[in-house]
Amino acid sequence: MKLFNKPSLTSPLRAHIGAQVGQRLAANPAMHHVVIPGVQVYYHDDYLDAACCKRLIGLIDTNRRPSTLLSDRPEENFRTSESCDMDRWSPDVRPIDESIAMLLGLDPLYGETMQGQRYAPGQQFRAHHDYFFHTESYWERVRQDGGQRTWTAMVYLNDVEEGGATWFPQAGIRIAPKRGLLLAWNNMSADGSPNQLTLHEGMPVIKGVKYVITKWFREDRWIKG
Repeated sequence: MKLFNKPSLTSPLRAHIGAQVGQRLAANPAMHHVVIPGVQVYYHDDYLDAACCKRLIGLIDTNRRPSTLLSDRPEENFRTSESCDMDRWSPDVRPIDESIAMLLGLDPLYGETMQGQRYAPGQQFRAHHDYFFHTESYWERVRQDGGQRTWTAMVYLNDVEEGGATWFPQAGIRIAPKRGLLLAWNNMSADGSPNQLTLHEGMPVIKGVKYVITKWFREDRWIKG
């Protein structure tokens, strides 16, 4: 009988990345630590100014498309927003893209293409994790493209009249959209394994339109070469 070893979910590399970024953010007086046992969450008020947010909103409105999911078994109405893949080398995007990497102390080449999202009234992204599941069919593909996701950084580009909060139900926090606010969290636990406490939801917008940009980082290079 042939035995297959179950892949280890812990990772010294991811654990090191989590500790290193956490130390960097904790040492930055502009960053605020959200104290939650078992999960690393930080935020930065007014990370982007109003003019920058306006330019990014314009890019999202011009290039938006229906949002997609990696899973080959997507649930209906799970993610109903629209998305925009940002041109990382454009003069309106590159400084922001690279500044987020610098803020976290991560190599920009480890960062995925920054994505903009637009949520009209009623649109949402139901509770999900940003990390990848080794049991999904996409796993082998993402392993070749930088591997597991580590940190997520999200910036809200506008205030929303009602609804649209980012809710972490298991961690017990809810963040209302606020123009320029950057939110960052580690998708891994202290031992480098996927952290279930990072389950989060983009709650439905009730009034207004919500715009955000999201930057995901991998454990290895996303851009090869």
